[in-house]
Amino acid sequence: MGTGRPGVRAAAIDWGIAGCMAAALLVTGLSERHSAAGPDLLGYALLVAGGLALALRRRAPVPVLVVTGLCAVGYQAAGFDVPAVAFLFAVYAAVRAGHRVVTVAASVLLLAVLPVAALASGPHDTGEAFARARGALEVAWLVAAGAAGEALRQAERRAAEAERTREETARRRADEERLRIARELHDSLTHQISIIKVQSEVAVHVARRRGERVPDALLAIQEAGREASRELRATLEALRDDDTAPPRGLEHVPELVARARATGLDATLTIEGQGHDVPTAVDRTVYRIVQESLTNILRHSDAATATVRIDRRPKTLLIRVDDDGKAVPDAAATPGVGLQGMRERVAALGGRLRAEPRGEGGFTVQAELPVDGTS
Repeated sequence: MGTGRPGVRAAAIDWGIAGCMAAALLVTGLSERHSAAGPDLLGYALLVAGGLALALRRRAPVPVLVVTGLCAVGYQAAGFDVPAVAFLFAVYAAVRAGHRVVTVAASVLLLAVLPVAALASGPHDTGEAFARARGALEVAWLVAAGAAGEALRQAERRAAEAERTREETARRRADEERLRIARELHDSLTHQISIIKVQSEVAVHVARRRGERVPDALLAIQEAGREASRELRATLEALRDDDTAPPRGLEHVPELVARARATGLDATLTIEGQGHDVPTAVDRTVYRIVQESLTNILRHSDAATATVRIDRRPKTLLIRVDDDGKAVPDAAATPGVGLQGMRERVAALGGRLRAEPRGEGGFTVQAELPVDGTS
């Protein structure tokens, strides 16, 4: 939908230019006071056709080049001494599109054929025929049209290259910043959290060995240290995860389910639909959604069972992860970093995500990802 209006606007502009060109050629032909029958009607038709063909110069530059050239030869043979302006526009469009060799060949061929067409239009000597052909297609204008097309093509290429360079530079800086943050977190937090975790575990162990009651606060510190260590490790892995690492995708989801099953969770996986190529970004997002959902189930839901369903459709890929945990419909879900990350990944791909307690109890995560037109 977003590209529809610019496309319609560009087509309207192209047809407007083509209509003006056809009108200008027709007026030029009418000014020569030709008759309204026989070859003259064909000449008028060729003048109009050559102009209107320019409406398609963006989509089919080479065919338009051929059509405008043939029209120029045709109305010259019909006796119309009208410049081949439409062909010049076609030359510009074809060179801009990168068809330089074809354009040069067509131009040379037209320069050779136009004198023959002028001779065929009536009793002219060779000098007069060449003069008419030269008037119809000046070599200088032909070179100028080709040069203008090539200049604009090079400018567009340089602009695209500059944009690509900017994107690569921004991506590289983002990667460097991400790795710098990962190093800072590792150097500043990992050691301190490890000390807290080890000291709390030692204190709990000593207390139990002496037969003393372990304070609830100490147990809370121990559990918080373990959780902080796990979260920090997961955060560092996410920060260090880049496109150079081996991608984890849809084919690795069974490993996630098997790993969850090994912890004692009754986890099942169902994949339906025809297999087809999935864009890399979608492939990795499927893996992350299932990974984060199963991690949340194991950590927070107190669930006994979990089901993972993946439905591969022609234009979309559906993921659903359900559990029978302690979540209830009236309970407000606390959005964590993992859930927020899932939402951002799905939104970046133009998909939809729903994560909420189920009516029959437990929690559900449902995602719909487009698989057509995603890079």
